[in-house]
Amino acid sequence: MKVKNYLLGYKNLYIYQDTSMFHFSLDSVLLPNFITIPKNTRKILDIGCGNAPIPLILSTKVDCPIVGVEIQKDVASLAQESVCCNHLEKQITILEGDINELSKDMEEESFDIITCNPPYFKYKKTSNVNDSEYKTIARHEVSLTLEQLIQISGRLLSHNGVLGLVHRPERMMEILEYMRMYHIEPKKIRLIHPHLEEEANILLIEGRKNGKTGLKVLPPLITHTKTGEYTDEVKKYFE
Repeated sequence: MKVKNYLLGYKNLYIYQDTSMFHFSLDSVLLPNFITIPKNTRKILDIGCGNAPIPLILSTKVDCPIVGVEIQKDVASLAQESVCCNHLEKQITILEGDINELSKDMEEESFDIITCNPPYFKYKKTSNVNDSEYKTIARHEVSLTLEQLIQISGRLLSHNGVLGLVHRPERMMEILEYMRMYHIEPKKIRLIHPHLEEEANILLIEGRKNGKTGLKVLPPLITHTKTGEYTDEVKKYFE
């Protein structure tokens, strides 16, 4: 069932979701609030945009064009509806298709920022996947691997352009290795913990195309208090 919700308290922003599909989560709120947005940013790409939470949040921070790519037709349709109901058609463009193919027709070094909340889990025939195809594609590297994502980003990013990813901490070393392999220098990392005494379960990481060496590890972010409520820092992202 399709529903229309406020986008987490952002004034006058709405988002369409389908209860049978993969809903956007806190990950998609943290990433656009983590990445560095240079003043001269001309164009942004969000790979695997889902129903467009990241492009919508970014539209509150920039005036430049934003492109969202989504491989699943029904999900891309939800993203387009979300864009239209917010009257953002002139700023946000949703492309339906496989970024592996679409990127071949995109101009090299044409984006100043690329964001992605990619599938977290590697895929093989023995993988324990969800019965829902929507959720399987969202969670497993069925159509886009981590290396493919970073290789594409390395080609499409402008000189000194920003790549921002949200992922799982256990794959941090892979991300660092692939970034350097494709000329994206890791610049900033933040680990997200569900509670103060628990291990990190989310990784935020940023790199710059042809950037200088020098990696900042930011203080950890705790998302929940002992009573289960969001912490004050997380609440501010919901306006």
